[in-house]
Amino acid sequence: MTPQLIEQAARALTEATRTHKYIAPLRETYEQLTIEDAYAIQRVNTQRRLADGRRLVGCKIGLTSAAVQKQLGVDRPDFGMLFDDMGYGDGEPIPASILTQPKIEAEIAFVIGRDITVLNPGQLDVLNAIDYALPALEIVGSRIADWNIHITDTIADNASSSAYVLGNRPRKLSEFDLRLCGMVMERRGEPVSVGAGAACLGNPINAVVWLARMMATLGTPLKAGDLVLSGALGPMVAVQPGDIFETRINGLGSVRAVFESEAVQSVSEARQ
Repeated sequence: MTPQLIEQAARALTEATRTHKYIAPLRETYEQLTIEDAYAIQRVNTQRRLADGRRLVGCKIGLTSAAVQKQLGVDRPDFGMLFDDMGYGDGEPIPASILTQPKIEAEIAFVIGRDITVLNPGQLDVLNAIDYALPALEIVGSRIADWNIHITDTIADNASSSAYVLGNRPRKLSEFDLRLCGMVMERRGEPVSVGAGAACLGNPINAVVWLARMMATLGTPLKAGDLVLSGALGPMVAVQPGDIFETRINGLGSVRAVFESEAVQSVSEARQ
């Protein structure tokens, strides 16, 4: 794709975010779209957000489920960027205005404690670099109408990201089993998703190793303080206004996502 078409696609995604008028799949609008083009589109919107005053805080990893990879016909994860205004605290109300066809999934979040400077980091490098872990809920969203996505659509759309919620009790990696830790996510007390660490590329650390190598290759290695959302531990679930979700991960703790109702949002908007 030409730089002009990449800019055009990036603007279409930005406008869909602003208006909630979702667009046709990019792979159909731009038949020549490649994975490299998709990441170029993502970078354009990353720079736009930084120019608007937002701050990068880390990365999210997507497509870590074997079932989802098979569905999209790919054999690798993808990544998107996390910004400061995407983060919410445990139980903090999440406004309806930021949501774009929202779904939610439970993950393990890692906070990097030291720069990963080696060119081809391995598991030991990543384990030594992680400071602590937290339970997390990622609210994914799509600017592509009806979630009609393939890998290039989701990469260009910042890996279908919207927001995230972090727990507030950090755990060292030695305090729980990354692979075998069980997860249950409930909507108002009703279980809606179950899984375990092994659902994320066999072990969430495998996902972080993949990301660390990718970022090193791109010349933007993971650094101390970076947040990494490592990928879903179970099936994602559609979100409705007013929903409350709680996830518990064995040995890691719990975290809640509270979504404002549309009525509450309309009142808050009227006060602005």
